[in-house]
Amino acid sequence: MRNGFKIIGITTRTTNKDNKSQKDLEQLWGRFYSENVLEKVSNKISNEIISIYTDYKNDYTEDYTTIIGIPVSTLNEIPNGLIGREFPSENFEKFVAKGEMPNAVVETWIDIWQKDKELNRKYTYDFEVYGENSQKGENSEVEIYIAVE
Repeated sequence: MRNGFKIIGITTRTTNKDNKSQKDLEQLWGRFYSENVLEKVSNKISNEIISIYTDYKNDYTEDYTTIIGIPVSTLNEIPNGLIGREFPSENFEKFVAKGEMPNAVVETWIDIWQKDKELNRKYTYDFEVYGENSQKGENSEVEIYIAVE
């Protein structure tokens, strides 16, 4: 995945201002499950769920796009109501959120934002990987990849 990837999923435009992203992302995750996005995508290369943050207006304090989807081998078949995007290779710094979700992910992001300048973030795209260890209660783990120079 670190070498770039294609994804099919659903998307929203949001901001971290006034806790708007918390509400928007909760709704987006709700849609992802209620619309059975995982089952709709036929050419998936894994059952990992990827949450991507991209199209940053400036940095994490401004507007950005979130896509929740599944990595795929091709964008030739995009089901109705879903979007497909391809993301190029980047350099990433990896973080692992450990504990109850979504709290562990939120706490890890707060930590990342506090280190924003020293991380030398690129703001091309960042993503979270929800794999088989992401649904294990207090023993859950989610990988977070931050694009860096």
